[in-house]
Order: sequence, then C-alpha cells, then structure tokens
Amino acid sequence: MPTLQEIAAYAQESAQKQGIHKYDVYGSTVDETSVQVDQGEPKQVKASQRSSVIVRVWNEQGLVGVTTTTDVDPNGIDLALQTAADASTFGAKEHIPDFSPEATTPTAEVVCEIMPPSDVQDLIKTLVGAEREVLDAHAAITSVPYNGIAQRQVDRFYLNSEGAQRREGRSYASLYLYSKTEQEGKKPRSAGAMRVHRGLPNLDVETCIQETTEKTLSHLDYRPIESGKYPVVFSAEAFLSLLDAFSNLFNAQSILDNRSLSTADALGTEIAVPLLTVYDDALHPENVSAETFDGEGTPTRRLPIIENGVLSNFLHSAGTAQRMGAQPTGHANIGAKVSVDANFYHVMPGQPSEQTLSLETAENVVFIDDVQALHAGVNALQGSFSLPFDGWLVNKGEKVSIESATVAGDFRDLLKSIVHVEAEPEITPGGVCPRIWVEALSITGEA
Repeated sequence: MPTLQEIAAYAQESAQKQGIHKYDVYGSTVDETSVQVDQGEPKQVKASQRSSVIVRVWNEQGLVGVTTTTDVDPNGIDLALQTAADASTFGAKEHIPDFSPEATTPTAEVVCEIMPPSDVQDLIKTLVGAEREVLDAHAAITSVPYNGIAQRQVDRFYLNSEGAQRREGRSYASLYLYSKTEQEGKKPRSAGAMRVHRGLPNLDVETCIQETTEKTLSHLDYRPIESGKYPVVFSAEAFLSLLDAFSNLFNAQSILDNRSLSTADALGTEIAVPLLTVYDDALHPENVSAETFDGEGTPTRRLPIIENGVLSNFLHSAGTAQRMGAQPTGHANIGAKVSVDANFYHVMPGQPSEQTLSLETAENVVFIDDVQALHAGVNALQGSFSLPFDGWLVNKGEKVSIESATVAGDFRDLLKSIVHVEAEPEITPGGVCPRIWVEALSITGEA
C-alpha cells in the first residue's frame, strides 16, 4: 500500500486537474488468515486481502457525492474523485455532511504492538490442539462444530483537502470455540468462549478451552424452570449485548432520525439507577482493536454516556454535532450516509450500592450468561425485548442449568431496576463490564 503522503499527493494533483476544491478520503486494508477444523483435520483455510476506500467530493453548490473503490494507486484515486464529483450533482440538499472541525486535532498517543502474522500451520496446530482438549474433557462432548482462529492486520487512513492526514495500523488474533454434547435420552447442550489479543503468541488459548468445557459441562444436568418473575444477574457479555441493542438511547443520529428511545433534550435526565456508570472508550487498554480516529478523522476519546444513572452525552458525528450544537465525539463511519456507532463500552459501578450481593449466598437467582436471537427478539423503538438465553438457576452457590427459557422486559425499566453492579470487571471483545444484578424480570420456561 502506498504511503499516506503519496496518496495525499496524487489525490491533490488529481483534484487540481479536475477542478475539485473540496474532498476527503477514508480507507482501510485488511490482511486476514483464518482456519477452521473438524475432528482434527483442517476444514477451511482462508487468506484474503481486502481494501475499501471511500471518497467524498463537494461541488461548487456545496452538494456532496460519494463513491467507493478498492484501488489506492493514482489511477484508482483519480477515477474515484471523478466519479464522486459526477455523483455530487445528485447529492442530498438537506443536512449535507462537512469536514469534522477536529480532523486536524492531534490524536491520542497509543502504543500498540503490531505483531507479524504467524504461519498458517501454527494456526492449524493451535486450533487442532484446542479442539482435541475440548473433546477429551468429557465423553459427552462429541464435537466442536463451530470453531475458528484468525489473525488480522489492519491499516487505515484519512485525509482531506484542508491538510488533514491520519494513519494507523493494528494487528490482532481471535479464537472461538463452541462445543456440543450428545447423551442418550437428553437434549444436546452447547456452550462457547472467545478470546482476542494482539497476535497468536499472546492468545490465551488455555482459558478459552477451560471456559468452553466448564460451561458445556455445567449444562449437562439441566432442568426446566417455572415461569415467573426472578431476580436476574447478567454476565458482562449478556448485558453489553442488550446495551448495544438499545444504543439508540444515546446515538445522536438515531435521535435526529426519530428512531430513538431518547429525545434531543434528554441529556441530564436520569435514565438508570445511580449505581450505573457507562463510558464509551475506544482507547481502553483492553480494546485490542483500538482506533485513535473515526471515519471523519475526529480523534476518539473516553466519553461518559451514563454517569451515576444520568445521561451525560450522545455519540456524535461531525454532522449530528453541528445540528445539535455539540462537538464530534469520534463515532462516525462514513459511506453513502454517515452513521454513528459505539466503539468499546466500559461499564462500571456508579454510586456505592446499599447492599452486597453474591451468587454464593443469593437464593433462586437466574444467572444469564448469553442472550440470543437479538435480531428477532428486540424492538429497539419500543424498548422491549424477549430473548432466549443460556444460563443457570442459582441457589446459594449451586448452579442448575436452565433447560430452555426466555427473558423479557423493557430495557428502560431494566436500567431503573438495577440493584447491584459488581466491582470485578469482565473483559469481552465488545467492552469491559462487571455482572449486573436486576431486581426482577419475567422468565418464561418451556411449556
């Protein structure tokens, strides 16, 4: 891939030839190798190099045209600028995006080790060994039908006609194991785990194996649960899944599109109990895919979303910030339309809890490890959810797997019903979060 300075130079040269005065370019390349195995043999080995470049051009009337390309050589950029300029004639006449006012503001200094890719044979050997250990853990575990190990190197950049130039690279590897049991007279049970790190040598394979096997075996002796209201404890992964499903609560683009549970004047209102604090922190040390700038070149940062239960900030692009009289927050993704998305959640206790709760002493508490079917069971515009889940009924430390059940409620009520936020955080690929205790939710068991 050419250097950022080379791309900027021939973009500027091409723009001058075509009479283009205002443009920006965002691009990324991903080199990825991934493998899957089945009963000790490679099932699928893939290697790919993907490039994506988005070019925006503003014409003399201020309208913007957008195009994409996979070429960052002079001919590719020249053609993309020309195509975007032609498309600008048909650009939207309302809420036209503009450069971020922070596109030239210095970004945070983040030291990230970029590790060289490992040999494919090392990936296969690691995954075959992990599969074997899971299968050997118990006779009931008959397969690991979903598994994968991948390594990626990502290079991304942003530049515009006003002199903004940003570029950064990252590398990370991921491991996923999902096992399945078969026992005579019993339903198949499954569980999985995932680990992510900078590269294969640092990937915590053993704890991924251990978590997968322990969870799977804990579901072997399952029982039905009676329908009713139960105190509920969400794991980090389960709570973050729900939080992200209802992120329109603090997404400025959703609010402006009237597709949010919040309104523009909701800042400063209490949307959760004071026990809860939530940040979005792309620069968190546990975020292995940390990005120092967004698709518009705005520096990313640690942004408080909910502080002691109070809605503190919305996630903004440059356009939403301008329309709402705020500052961009580093959450923009550019394309035909600029979208706004969270980066990496950090959930923590807010004000101290009046009670200390523990699964070792609590009685008849439903511990939800993972929620499923979010695409079908969440109504983000009404706030309601009804989701199948994997979990256990816990009574004084004794965990009994729940055969089949759904959890239902309203996310806004859930935020107001939190009774305890544990101090010890759990690290997931999507964020850092402790266990979250909720006073009561409706659990529907299998009829």
